[in-house]
Amino acid sequence: MSEAVNPRTGTGTGTEAAAGAAAGVTVRVPAKVNVQLAVGGARPDGFHDLANVFLAVSLYDEVTATPAAALTVTCEGPDADKVPLDRTNLAARAAELLAARHGIAPDVHLHIAKDIPVAGGMAGGSADGAGALLACDALWGLDSSREELLEICAELGSDVPFSLVGGAALGVGRGERLTELPVGGAFHWVFAVADGGLSTPAVYGEFDRLNEGMTVPGPVASPVLLDALRTGDATALAGALANDLQPAALSLRPSLAATLAAGTDAGALAALVSGSGPTTAFLVKDAESAESVAAALVASGTCRTARVATSPAAGATLLG
Repeated sequence: MSEAVNPRTGTGTGTEAAAGAAAGVTVRVPAKVNVQLAVGGARPDGFHDLANVFLAVSLYDEVTATPAAALTVTCEGPDADKVPLDRTNLAARAAELLAARHGIAPDVHLHIAKDIPVAGGMAGGSADGAGALLACDALWGLDSSREELLEICAELGSDVPFSLVGGAALGVGRGERLTELPVGGAFHWVFAVADGGLSTPAVYGEFDRLNEGMTVPGPVASPVLLDALRTGDATALAGALANDLQPAALSLRPSLAATLAAGTDAGALAALVSGSGPTTAFLVKDAESAESVAAALVASGTCRTARVATSPAAGATLLG
Protein backbone atom coordinates (compact mmCIF):
# COMPACT_ATOMS: atom_id res chain seq x y z
CA MET A 1 0.00 0.00 0.00
CA SER A 2 1.41 3.39 -0.93
CA GLU A 3 2.25 5.99 1.72
CA ALA A 4 -0.32 8.75 2.23
CA VAL A 5 0.82 12.25 1.26
CA ASN A 6 0.13 15.45 3.12
CA PRO A 7 -1.51 17.75 0.53
CA ARG A 8 -0.10 20.89 2.20
CA THR A 9 3.53 19.82 2.13
CA GLY A 10 3.76 16.89 -0.27
CA THR A 11 5.38 14.77 2.47
CA GLY A 12 4.25 11.45 3.87
CA THR A 13 1.66 11.45 6.63
CA GLY A 14 2.16 7.97 8.10
CA THR A 15 4.90 6.03 9.82
CA GLU A 16 7.42 6.59 7.02
CA ALA A 17 7.00 10.37 7.35
CA ALA A 18 7.36 10.18 11.13
CA ALA A 19 10.57 8.19 10.79
CA GLY A 20 11.91 10.63 8.19
CA ALA A 21 11.10 13.64 10.36
CA ALA A 22 12.87 12.07 13.31
CA ALA A 23 16.01 11.83 11.17
CA GLY A 24 15.75 15.45 10.07
CA VAL A 25 13.80 17.78 7.83
CA THR A 26 15.42 20.06 5.23
CA VAL A 27 13.79 23.14 3.72
CA ARG A 28 15.12 25.15 0.78
CA VAL A 29 14.31 28.85 0.83
CA PRO A 30 15.08 31.58 -1.73
CA ALA A 31 16.68 35.00 -1.70
CA LYS A 32 14.70 38.01 -2.87
CA VAL A 33 15.19 41.16 -4.86
CA ASN A 34 12.99 44.22 -4.38
CA VAL A 35 12.05 45.30 -7.89
CA GLN A 36 10.27 48.24 -6.28
CA LEU A 37 10.83 49.51 -2.76
CA ALA A 38 8.70 52.59 -2.14
CA VAL A 39 9.27 53.95 1.36
CA GLY A 40 7.02 56.32 3.31
CA GLY A 41 7.99 58.51 6.23
CA ALA A 42 8.82 57.11 9.65
CA ARG A 43 5.81 55.95 11.68
CA PRO A 44 5.41 56.52 15.42
CA ASP A 45 6.52 52.91 16.02
CA GLY A 46 9.79 53.57 14.17
CA PHE A 47 8.87 51.51 11.11
CA HIS A 48 8.08 52.90 7.66
CA ASP A 49 5.05 52.20 5.50
CA LEU A 50 6.15 50.41 2.35
CA ALA A 51 4.98 49.39 -1.08
CA ASN A 52 7.46 46.58 -1.52
CA VAL A 53 7.35 44.47 -4.68
CA PHE A 54 9.26 41.27 -3.91
CA LEU A 55 10.59 38.81 -6.46
CA ALA A 56 12.13 35.53 -5.27
CA VAL A 57 15.33 34.53 -7.06
CA SER A 58 17.18 31.25 -7.49
CA LEU A 59 19.82 31.70 -4.80
CA TYR A 60 18.99 29.49 -1.83
CA ASP A 61 19.77 28.66 1.76
CA GLU A 62 18.87 25.24 3.14
CA VAL A 63 17.79 24.81 6.76
CA THR A 64 17.83 21.33 8.32
CA ALA A 65 16.04 20.63 11.61
CA THR A 66 16.94 17.54 13.61
CA PRO A 67 15.95 16.45 17.14
CA ALA A 68 18.27 17.68 19.88
CA ALA A 69 18.45 18.05 23.65
CA ALA A 70 18.31 21.85 23.34
CA LEU A 71 18.04 24.58 20.71
CA THR A 72 21.31 24.94 18.80
CA VAL A 73 22.28 26.57 15.50
CA THR A 74 25.18 25.81 13.17
CA CYS A 75 26.03 27.27 9.77
CA GLU A 76 28.25 26.51 6.79
CA GLY A 77 28.90 28.25 3.49
CA PRO A 78 30.16 31.64 2.25
CA ASP A 79 30.46 34.15 5.12
CA ALA A 80 29.13 31.60 7.62
CA ASP A 81 31.39 33.18 10.23
CA LYS A 82 29.23 36.33 10.03
CA VAL A 83 26.01 34.48 10.90
CA PRO A 84 24.99 34.68 14.59
CA LEU A 85 24.54 31.25 16.17
CA ASP A 86 22.71 32.41 19.30
CA ARG A 87 19.05 33.23 19.98
CA THR A 88 19.28 36.40 17.86
CA ASN A 89 19.37 34.25 14.71
CA LEU A 90 15.94 34.37 13.06
CA ALA A 91 16.02 30.61 12.59
CA ALA A 92 16.36 30.13 16.35
CA ARG A 93 13.65 32.71 17.04
CA ALA A 94 11.33 30.94 14.59
CA ALA A 95 11.76 27.66 16.46
CA GLU A 96 11.10 29.38 19.78
CA LEU A 97 7.96 31.16 18.60
CA LEU A 98 6.51 28.03 17.00
CA ALA A 99 7.26 25.91 20.07
CA ALA A 100 5.76 28.51 22.41
CA ARG A 101 2.52 28.55 20.44
CA HIS A 102 2.16 24.81 20.90
CA GLY A 103 3.42 24.56 24.48
CA ILE A 104 6.46 22.45 23.66
CA ALA A 105 10.18 22.90 24.20
CA PRO A 106 12.19 24.18 21.20
CA ASP A 107 14.57 21.25 21.38
CA VAL A 108 16.02 21.20 17.88
CA HIS A 109 19.33 21.51 16.09
CA LEU A 110 19.09 23.90 13.14
CA HIS A 111 21.82 23.67 10.51
CA ILE A 112 21.96 26.40 7.87
CA ALA A 113 23.69 25.70 4.56
CA LYS A 114 24.11 29.29 3.43
CA ASP A 115 24.39 30.45 -0.16
CA ILE A 116 22.46 33.75 0.07
CA PRO A 117 24.80 36.73 0.68
CA VAL A 118 24.98 37.68 4.37
CA ALA A 119 23.73 41.18 5.31
CA GLY A 120 23.39 41.86 1.59
CA GLY A 121 19.84 43.15 1.22
CA MET A 122 18.58 39.82 -0.15
CA ALA A 123 16.73 38.64 2.98
CA GLY A 124 19.09 35.80 3.82
CA GLY A 125 18.33 36.00 7.53
CA SER A 126 14.61 36.21 6.82
CA ALA A 127 14.91 33.19 4.54
CA ASP A 128 16.51 31.21 7.34
CA GLY A 129 13.69 32.20 9.69
CA ALA A 130 11.04 31.02 7.24
CA GLY A 131 13.00 27.86 6.46
CA ALA A 132 13.41 26.97 10.13
CA LEU A 133 9.74 27.61 10.79
CA LEU A 134 8.59 25.21 8.07
CA ALA A 135 11.26 22.63 8.98
CA CYS A 136 10.35 22.63 12.68
CA ASP A 137 6.65 22.46 11.90
CA ALA A 138 7.27 19.31 9.87
CA LEU A 139 9.78 17.84 12.35
CA TRP A 140 7.38 18.27 15.27
CA GLY A 141 4.36 17.07 13.29
CA LEU A 142 2.36 20.22 14.03
CA ASP A 143 0.72 20.60 10.61
CA SER A 144 0.21 24.33 11.17
CA SER A 145 -1.97 26.19 8.69
CA ARG A 146 -0.45 28.56 6.17
CA GLU A 147 -2.17 31.43 8.00
CA GLU A 148 -0.58 30.49 11.32
CA LEU A 149 2.86 30.19 9.76
CA LEU A 150 2.47 33.60 8.10
CA GLU A 151 1.44 35.14 11.45
CA ILE A 152 4.64 33.85 13.03
CA CYS A 153 6.65 35.03 10.02
CA ALA A 154 5.25 38.57 10.43
CA GLU A 155 6.22 38.50 14.10
CA LEU A 156 9.76 37.51 13.15
CA GLY A 157 10.31 40.34 10.64
CA SER A 158 8.99 42.32 7.72
CA ASP A 159 10.61 40.19 4.98
CA VAL A 160 10.01 36.76 6.54
CA PRO A 161 6.46 36.20 5.21
CA PHE A 162 7.65 36.62 1.63
CA SER A 163 10.47 34.14 2.20
CA LEU A 164 7.80 31.58 3.03
CA VAL A 165 5.57 32.50 0.06
CA GLY A 166 8.12 33.12 -2.72
CA GLY A 167 7.19 33.88 -6.33
CA ALA A 168 6.26 37.55 -6.54
CA ALA A 169 4.23 39.62 -4.12
CA LEU A 170 3.37 43.15 -3.09
CA GLY A 171 4.09 43.79 0.58
CA VAL A 172 2.39 46.70 2.34
CA GLY A 173 2.35 47.95 5.91
CA ARG A 174 5.97 47.39 6.89
CA GLY A 175 6.11 44.83 4.06
CA GLU A 176 4.60 41.89 5.93
CA ARG A 177 1.05 42.04 4.47
CA LEU A 178 1.31 40.27 1.14
CA THR A 179 -0.69 40.07 -2.06
CA GLU A 180 0.73 37.50 -4.45
CA LEU A 181 1.38 38.77 -7.98
CA PRO A 182 1.27 37.03 -11.36
CA VAL A 183 4.52 36.76 -13.32
CA GLY A 184 4.37 36.08 -17.07
CA GLY A 185 7.86 34.75 -17.68
CA ALA A 186 11.39 34.24 -16.40
CA PHE A 187 13.68 37.18 -15.59
CA HIS A 188 17.48 36.90 -15.58
CA TRP A 189 19.61 38.61 -12.93
CA VAL A 190 23.19 39.16 -11.85
CA PHE A 191 23.92 40.04 -8.22
CA ALA A 192 27.20 41.70 -7.32
CA VAL A 193 28.23 40.83 -3.77
CA ALA A 194 30.09 43.57 -1.92
CA ASP A 195 32.70 43.24 0.81
CA GLY A 196 31.02 43.59 4.19
CA GLY A 197 27.37 44.24 4.93
CA LEU A 198 25.06 47.15 5.54
CA SER A 199 22.80 47.37 8.56
CA THR A 200 19.16 47.68 7.52
CA PRO A 201 18.33 49.97 10.50
CA ALA A 202 21.30 52.16 9.58
CA VAL A 203 20.10 52.50 5.98
CA TYR A 204 16.60 53.45 7.11
CA GLY A 205 18.15 55.92 9.56
CA GLU A 206 20.10 57.49 6.69
CA PHE A 207 16.90 57.58 4.62
CA ASP A 208 15.26 59.57 7.43
CA ARG A 209 18.27 61.90 7.67
CA LEU A 210 18.31 62.57 3.93
CA ASN A 211 14.57 63.30 3.97
CA GLU A 212 14.52 65.36 7.17
CA GLY A 213 12.18 68.33 6.86
CA MET A 214 10.70 67.00 3.61
CA THR A 215 7.24 65.60 2.98
CA VAL A 216 7.67 61.94 2.06
CA PRO A 217 4.76 60.77 -0.11
CA GLY A 218 2.80 57.67 0.76
CA PRO A 219 4.24 54.57 -0.93
CA VAL A 220 2.34 53.22 -3.95
CA ALA A 221 3.17 50.28 -6.20
CA SER A 222 3.88 51.24 -9.82
CA PRO A 223 1.16 50.01 -12.23
CA VAL A 224 3.78 49.97 -15.02
CA LEU A 225 6.03 47.69 -12.98
CA LEU A 226 3.20 45.35 -11.99
CA ASP A 227 2.17 45.08 -15.63
CA ALA A 228 5.75 44.32 -16.68
CA LEU A 229 5.85 41.45 -14.18
CA ARG A 230 2.48 40.15 -15.38
CA THR A 231 3.53 40.15 -19.03
CA GLY A 232 7.11 38.97 -18.44
CA ASP A 233 8.52 42.03 -20.24
CA ALA A 234 12.12 42.46 -19.09
CA THR A 235 12.63 45.75 -20.96
CA ALA A 236 9.54 47.30 -19.38
CA LEU A 237 10.53 45.99 -15.95
CA ALA A 238 14.00 47.50 -16.39
CA GLY A 239 12.46 50.92 -16.96
CA ALA A 240 10.31 50.65 -13.83
CA LEU A 241 12.81 49.31 -11.25
CA ALA A 242 12.98 51.63 -8.24
CA ASN A 243 14.42 51.61 -4.73
CA ASP A 244 13.81 54.57 -2.42
CA LEU A 245 16.55 53.29 -0.11
CA GLN A 246 19.20 53.45 -2.82
CA PRO A 247 20.31 57.05 -2.11
CA ALA A 248 20.73 56.16 1.57
CA ALA A 249 22.72 53.01 0.75
CA LEU A 250 24.95 54.99 -1.63
CA SER A 251 25.42 57.67 1.01
CA LEU A 252 26.69 55.07 3.47
CA ARG A 253 28.63 53.08 0.84
CA PRO A 254 29.62 55.45 -2.03
CA SER A 255 31.68 52.72 -3.70
CA LEU A 256 28.44 51.01 -4.78
CA ALA A 257 28.05 53.66 -7.50
CA ALA A 258 31.06 52.20 -9.31
CA THR A 259 29.55 48.71 -9.15
CA LEU A 260 26.25 49.95 -10.58
CA ALA A 261 28.10 51.71 -13.40
CA ALA A 262 30.22 48.65 -14.18
CA GLY A 263 27.14 46.48 -14.61
CA THR A 264 25.28 48.89 -16.85
CA ASP A 265 28.44 49.52 -18.90
CA ALA A 266 28.63 45.74 -19.41
CA GLY A 267 25.17 45.65 -20.94
CA ALA A 268 22.69 45.19 -18.09
CA LEU A 269 19.21 46.48 -18.87
CA ALA A 270 19.02 48.16 -15.46
CA ALA A 271 20.79 48.24 -12.11
CA LEU A 272 19.77 48.99 -8.56
CA VAL A 273 20.77 48.38 -4.97
CA SER A 274 18.98 45.28 -3.68
CA GLY A 275 16.83 46.27 -0.70
CA SER A 276 18.99 47.98 1.90
CA GLY A 277 22.16 46.76 0.16
CA PRO A 278 25.04 46.45 -0.28
CA THR A 279 24.34 43.75 -2.87
CA THR A 280 23.58 45.32 -6.25
CA ALA A 281 21.15 43.76 -8.73
CA PHE A 282 21.37 43.83 -12.52
CA LEU A 283 18.47 42.85 -14.74
CA VAL A 284 19.68 41.36 -18.04
CA LYS A 285 17.93 40.12 -21.17
CA ASP A 286 18.90 36.42 -21.13
CA ALA A 287 21.17 33.74 -19.64
CA GLU A 288 24.06 34.51 -22.02
CA SER A 289 23.95 38.19 -21.05
CA ALA A 290 23.93 37.22 -17.38
CA GLU A 291 27.18 35.30 -17.71
CA SER A 292 28.78 38.16 -19.65
CA VAL A 293 27.72 40.84 -17.15
CA ALA A 294 28.81 38.70 -14.20
CA ALA A 295 32.27 38.22 -15.71
CA ALA A 296 32.59 41.96 -16.40
CA LEU A 297 31.59 42.83 -12.84
CA VAL A 298 34.19 40.51 -11.37
CA ALA A 299 36.82 41.85 -13.78
CA SER A 300 35.95 45.44 -12.82
CA GLY A 301 37.20 44.89 -9.28
CA THR A 302 34.17 46.75 -7.89
CA CYS A 303 32.68 43.73 -6.12
CA ARG A 304 33.81 40.59 -4.32
CA THR A 305 31.93 38.19 -6.58
CA ALA A 306 28.94 38.07 -8.92
CA ARG A 307 26.11 35.54 -8.89
CA VAL A 308 23.71 34.63 -11.69
CA ALA A 309 20.07 33.82 -10.89
CA THR A 310 16.59 33.67 -12.38
CA SER A 311 13.17 34.60 -11.07
CA PRO A 312 10.55 33.92 -9.97
CA ALA A 313 11.54 31.14 -7.59
CA ALA A 314 9.41 29.02 -5.29
CA GLY A 315 9.12 29.95 -1.63
CA ALA A 316 10.15 27.77 1.30
CA THR A 317 10.00 24.15 0.10
CA LEU A 318 10.34 20.89 2.03
CA LEU A 319 13.07 18.74 0.50
CA GLY A 320 12.87 15.87 2.96
